This record gives sequence, structure tokens and C-alpha cells, in this order.
Amino acid sequence: MNELPLLERHLAVAVPASREQRMWAPEDGALPSLYISHGAPPLLEDAEWMRQLHEWALALPKPKAILIVSAHWEQAPLSVSATAAHTPLVYDFGGFKPVFWTLQYNTPDATELARQVAALMPDSEPLHEHRSRGLDHGAWVPLMTMYPLGDVPVLQLSLPTHDPDRLLELGRRLRPLRQEGVLVIGSGFMTHGLPFLTREHWTGHGSPPGWSADFDAWAADALARGDVDTLSRYASQAPGMPFAHPTAEHYTPLFVTLGAADQPDAPVRSVIDGYFMGLSKRSLQTA
Repeated sequence: MNELPLLERHLAVAVPASREQRMWAPEDGALPSLYISHGAPPLLEDAEWMRQLHEWALALPKPKAILIVSAHWEQAPLSVSATAAHTPLVYDFGGFKPVFWTLQYNTPDATELARQVAALMPDSEPLHEHRSRGLDHGAWVPLMTMYPLGDVPVLQLSLPTHDPDRLLELGRRLRPLRQEGVLVIGSGFMTHGLPFLTREHWTGHGSPPGWSADFDAWAADALARGDVDTLSRYASQAPGMPFAHPTAEHYTPLFVTLGAADQPDAPVRSVIDGYFMGLSKRSLQTA
């Protein structure tokens, strides 16, 4: 892994800390639900971002399991990834260093979590298991940073719609998992206008574009007020549209996160903010 020296340095610190991390216990109560701006493989070359994600993970008890909804698996009917141990990774990206295609993240068997998720779904919406479907980079890139030992079972849930109300309801159905020590994560990117980035942004220089900063400020304000109705009307009301989200998949996992919270309309705490190549990496935790 010597082609990724910053990742090596991160792991040298993060792995021992993760070994010492206290496991979730019932007396801890429900874990929060999270929304993570997951970046792309170059997140693993950003020392500050890796540190922020790992410190966030360490601030919580280590979960019994992780259920993650990523922007990179849009599929209906509702589906889950393969449950066997050492679920393969999906290298669903291009244009980066070849070393990223060699990274591994071997997680334990997630069959029990799949059973729990299936039991929460209505008879009218049975859960389909894709036994050959691995974890895409919206899942394994941030989780490799947060839980570098790969010792937590991870199950990926497809994003079956972009309708905020339906995703809030999906999150509501998943809510009981938090009481069982399952960390529910929506993984996207608070702004994702890749076609509108300039060369300066791609090389990490320059201020964030106005459409990204405006959308981020609008979202931060609505989240701080718990204004789910405003967040749901992003397409018609948010500044910076449609540049901030030419397509919806990196924004809408947010509604699974909010739906899984005890009070979806409660104020939400931003844990990480700032920008990566001009895109807002705002990431948040429900109360």
C-alpha cells in the first residue's frame, strides 16, 4: 500500500485505536443514524478527512453491525448486498490510481442483519438479496477509514426511489435496528455537481463554486432547524440547483437517515463540514 502513504499513516494510528474501541452494549441505548458525504477513492489520500471520520467513529460505541444506503446502488425492488463474510468490493469508479482497485475490506458475515432488515419490511415489499453484489465505494471507502479492522458486519441496502416521503418511511422502518446496536448510514455527498467543476477544483485549488456553497448553507440551515419539509423541496427551492445536484442520488440518502431518527424533524448536528474539490462534505448525526 506504499502508493498511499497518507492511508498508511492513518491506519498506523486508527487500527490500534479501533482495537481498543468499546463495543456497543444495550445499556448504551440506540445508536444515532448518520449521513456521510463519502467522497471518492481520493478521500483515502486526505489526511484531515480520514482523521475526522475516524474520530467520529471513535466517539460512538463500536456498532454490532452497519446498514448503509449508498448513492451508488439505485435499485427497486428493495435489495440487500451479499451477506457472506468477505463480501467483495465493487470498484465502481475510474480515472484514479490503479492501487485503488487492489484495496480490500473484508467484513464478517451479515446474514443476521439481513434477517433483521427483512423482518422490518411489509409483506408488500419483500427484500431481495443480491448474492453477487458487493459493497460499492459509497460504503467501503468511508467505512475503511472509520472502522479499519473490518470487524463489523456491513450490509448495503439499495436506494429504491428518490421520493423523500418514501425514503423517510423506509428509514422509519429501519429505526428499531438502532436499538439493537446497528448503525444506520445514508451515504451520499451534500453537493455533487461534478460536471460543473473547473480544473482548479479538480486539483484542489480555488474557492468552492457559488452553487455548492449556496446549497450547503441552505441545507445546513434547514438541518439545524429540523425542517424536513424544506429539505424535501430541494429541487424547486434550494439555491444552487440544478448545479449542486444534476441528479438526486447523492442527496436523497439523507432522508433514510432522517427517517431512522427518533424525531425526523429534530435539529441535526453537523459533525464534518468544509469542501473537497469544491463539493460540500457536510456529514451529520441525528440526535
